[in-house]
Amino acid sequence: MARSRGLMEQDQSKLDVTKLHPLTPEVISRQATINIGMAHAVLMSGGRFTSVPVYAMLVPLGMWPMGSLLLSKQSQVYSVLPASGYVDSYFVDICSAIYSSHEQGHDILMATMLNGAAIMDGALLLIAANESCPQPQTSEHLAAVEIMRLQHIIILQNKIDLIQESAAMNQHEAIQKFIQGTIAQGAPVVPISAQLKYNIDVICEYIVKKIPIPERNFISPPNMIVIRSFDVNKPGSEVDEIKGGVAGGSILKGVLRVNQKIEVRPGIVMKDEHGKLKCTPIYSRIVSLYAEQNELQYAVPGGLIGVGTTMDPTLTRADRLVGQVLGEVGSLPDVYIELEVNFFLLRRLLGVRTTGTERASRVSKLAKGEILMLNIGSMSTGARVVAVKNDLAKLQLTAPVCTSKGEKLALSRRIEKHWRLIGWGTIQAGTTLDVPPCPL
Repeated sequence: MARSRGLMEQDQSKLDVTKLHPLTPEVISRQATINIGMAHAVLMSGGRFTSVPVYAMLVPLGMWPMGSLLLSKQSQVYSVLPASGYVDSYFVDICSAIYSSHEQGHDILMATMLNGAAIMDGALLLIAANESCPQPQTSEHLAAVEIMRLQHIIILQNKIDLIQESAAMNQHEAIQKFIQGTIAQGAPVVPISAQLKYNIDVICEYIVKKIPIPERNFISPPNMIVIRSFDVNKPGSEVDEIKGGVAGGSILKGVLRVNQKIEVRPGIVMKDEHGKLKCTPIYSRIVSLYAEQNELQYAVPGGLIGVGTTMDPTLTRADRLVGQVLGEVGSLPDVYIELEVNFFLLRRLLGVRTTGTERASRVSKLAKGEILMLNIGSMSTGARVVAVKNDLAKLQLTAPVCTSKGEKLALSRRIEKHWRLIGWGTIQAGTTLDVPPCPL
């Protein structure tokens, strides 16, 4: 691979996965190794999405170009540096759903946020200084952060330039009261102005000091959650010019290599002649790997990775592979159509605006036959409650999911035309689909 723009050369023939580390020069110069999600509302003005009505705006997961911050650990000032030429650094990929605080479409936004949380190592919880705290969605998002076991949180008190100092201090006290007893207790609260760029260097410093380098598993067979998928061919392309489908996501463990044979599960899902669901995994080969504009010979856990394959681009068009799992042939988890979960319900409903001293309504128990929405990894799927006993439930899925025992999932219920987070659970067991063996 040619060396360019200060990037360290990657050579598969010299790759020893036992010696890899998130700060290995060949890795850190080319791809992000830490994922940071941003939760709660952002009202945007200007830029790429100016024409989109703010009240219904949704930036797809992993698509907003907030960029990658390269934060030098040696300097006293933590500035945003160019994304190349620095080896002794953190390379942080900020990839998340950023959206407006309007109620419309909140169920879609919540699903996007939960899907993104599955690949995050830390979170920035954004709170507007010119609004009361907590806003309805803030508590819902904080609960989601707890569900997804995100322990490294930084709270940003934005729009500090719009209010008086006394109001900022009062809201700071309200934030501290709000996070008391939650996973965010003790998290730093940084007053910032995104527009005037106040304290952006402080955020960078906290990211370096507060969010540690995550421990990664480079040795196991690779496993990647797909959060986007594309057909990169232009309309009218000649047959010999057509490129294979592209899957985008974050690697959870292992190392993906160019020319490696891969499997995607559940793959193609359809019904047989008896009306039962069956799945056929997709088998392919990696032809290219990219992290933003940087070409890779191998990709490690962390950051968003684009995987170019030999797949029929029809299979990857318009996010059709979202929620699927990509990895080494024969090493992926089972495909489940029915799950037995150990669940925990929230005491009160989150994300619903209340007036005055009115308290949010209680979350009722799960009822046999009701329909829920589950978030497992990056997959959002419907589920019917087949049976409930104490804190155990059997759920029949509307679409098969590739997952494993011990994985966490989020539970949402349809309330007043919106999906609302009501709790979470852990997969204990389930009914699997028979997966046909690899024909190759």
